[in-house]
Amino acid sequence: MKDHQADKPLMITIFTLVVFGLVMVFSAGIALSLNNFGEPYRYFYHQLFYGIIPGLVFWIISQNIDYKKWEKWAIPLFILTIVLLFLVFIPGIGQMHKGAARWIILGPINFQPTELAKLTIILYLAAWLTKREDKIRNFMEGFLPFLSILALMAFLIFNQPDVGTLGMISIISITIYFLASGKIVHLFSLLISGLVALFFMIKLAPYRMARLTVFLNPETDPQGIGYQINQALIAIGSGGFWGIGLGHGRQKFLYLPEPMGDSIYAIICEELGLLGGVLVVFLFVILGWRGFLIAKRAPDLFGKLVAGGITAWLTFQAFINIAAITSLIPLTGIPLPFVSYGGSALIISLVASGILLNISKKTVS
Repeated sequence: MKDHQADKPLMITIFTLVVFGLVMVFSAGIALSLNNFGEPYRYFYHQLFYGIIPGLVFWIISQNIDYKKWEKWAIPLFILTIVLLFLVFIPGIGQMHKGAARWIILGPINFQPTELAKLTIILYLAAWLTKREDKIRNFMEGFLPFLSILALMAFLIFNQPDVGTLGMISIISITIYFLASGKIVHLFSLLISGLVALFFMIKLAPYRMARLTVFLNPETDPQGIGYQINQALIAIGSGGFWGIGLGHGRQKFLYLPEPMGDSIYAIICEELGLLGGVLVVFLFVILGWRGFLIAKRAPDLFGKLVAGGITAWLTFQAFINIAAITSLIPLTGIPLPFVSYGGSALIISLVASGILLNISKKTVS
């Protein structure tokens, strides 16, 4: 089968999100950059030179690597990820931030292994399930080993702790298992088990219970645990339909925490209004539509599972971030793909979307 052109609507959508994200980081990060570094554009330059430029280079490279080669690389990449997830707990290599061990510092390089984990779990599960296509529906030979793979990564991520990313990796894994024709009863039992585990996670950590309480009663502790969501809702509400103008937002001036990170959607709605907020949602709807269409038309099971996993990751993470910052669900602490500040997250997301675009070159009608 000869290659054809990559999916243009998907390519345009991703590029639009990246450019739009850089503009919003430029606007949302000014006040925090001045406060932390005494200059207004430190976050903008970092996102540009350590995120977008290398990310676009890897995006182009991954578009031109035959996606089938990733099947051979899946095991080494998965092992590397497990090692990196262990390293975050090693003093001098891992870095603690706000009580969580999520970063690795190697000289001038610092990154979050959990971002790489989102991609490598997709590649590994896709390769693993492809080789066991006839055993997927068997409990002992299909579901139980699948559960063991997920449990290993879940254990390491939970102990950082990073429940938001753990939830995302669980959603990605379940999607891949479903696309591989796994039994619904197995998925249902996994869902029930996950809800029970989430209940105990909330009970074990007071801050998680506090987030749930604030979600149910936003007026609770507005100067404490409820501060971020209340300021986010003020930002969203003050934007109206048209917004108060790009660069004119007030909440980024040290009122709203993480204005160019997890909370960037609130700044988008404040400065660009309902129109800007809907535009972002629309772009991720297009990404999901084109991505799952590529998965449906993929020429083999591995391509189908990789395309479906990547699409589920990018779209579900986007909608979870948006739902959390608009108080439709409790705050999760996961970024908006391609838009939020963060070099490692952006680079890995672009590599993943490049793989998706390569699969689109091989699709059949």
